[in-house]
Amino acid sequence: MKLGILDQSPIATGQSAQEALQASLQLAQEGDRLGYSRIWLTEHHDLPGLACSVPEVLISYIGAQTKNIRIGSGAVLLPHYKPYRIAEIYNMLATLFPGRVDMGIGRAPGGSAEATMALSDNFLQNVYKMPELVQELLNFLRDEFPKEHLFSNTSAAPIPKVPPEPWILGTSGKSAKLAAENGTAYAFGEFMSENDGLKSLQQYRENFQTKGFLEEPKTIVSVAAICAETEELAKEIALSNTLWKIQSGQRERKQVPSIEEVRNHDWTEKEKVLMETMHEKLIFGTPSQVKYRLLEIQEKYQADEIMLITITHKLEDRLNSYRLIAKELLNN
Repeated sequence: MKLGILDQSPIATGQSAQEALQASLQLAQEGDRLGYSRIWLTEHHDLPGLACSVPEVLISYIGAQTKNIRIGSGAVLLPHYKPYRIAEIYNMLATLFPGRVDMGIGRAPGGSAEATMALSDNFLQNVYKMPELVQELLNFLRDEFPKEHLFSNTSAAPIPKVPPEPWILGTSGKSAKLAAENGTAYAFGEFMSENDGLKSLQQYRENFQTKGFLEEPKTIVSVAAICAETEELAKEIALSNTLWKIQSGQRERKQVPSIEEVRNHDWTEKEKVLMETMHEKLIFGTPSQVKYRLLEIQEKYQADEIMLITITHKLEDRLNSYRLIAKELLNN
């Protein structure tokens, strides 16, 4: 099984944004050592508890301090930007780190309405134009605009020997269709989707068109997972992430709480219901339990790779989770 890492650079209670970004570097270096295939960094704007607003900066920082692991965005939020600028950035990264750069493409705002307005004009209109934006971006990467096109003589320099690998990221059939029509790889965010992932992946595979990037469909399924030596410990560690998400949704908390804070928290009935719902999506347990669930998911989706997102209060718990899973599935 191929395993990847999706990292949101979460900020824990008592931690600074700088420390959270350094933790992302440590995770990437450990993933590199353990044999994880790639690490993707997310893009969020003015969201308390998440440190990475410009993944390209962190990608470059991590790329310079790792050796083999692929590095990329999960995802660059294209409706905020002009495709040419994104092509330049990722061609630059691919020139610096040959054969290691992924370019995940998404359509979400990544923050509040106010942050979206501060960042870009006409975001909603650009969401509707997403197919055109993606096509323009891919044309810059392939350097193949029609001769009569305005940009036919415009290159997104520097042109790398190995171009960045484009991925469409999403949680619905709409993103699957977009990936299939453009012949890109497709990553389905199972951990954050209420839609039928099987249907989306089937739609992607059935409608896939070869457009110069891939000979055949290529897929990732992203899941949330926390592994520890015992099931009880894994669940306790997982509750930090669960409570953080619940309170963030209620605009009550800015940082990932500690286990001690979770133990002292007086759970309301509504929060208990939300916790049970969230735990249906979350994979947690011992190494053998997590291994079984991941193999089950791979079989269900026929995914080429499983990407893990793990949010904990302590960095060591996060690193330990990835180590235990790697030992079970990557022979480390």
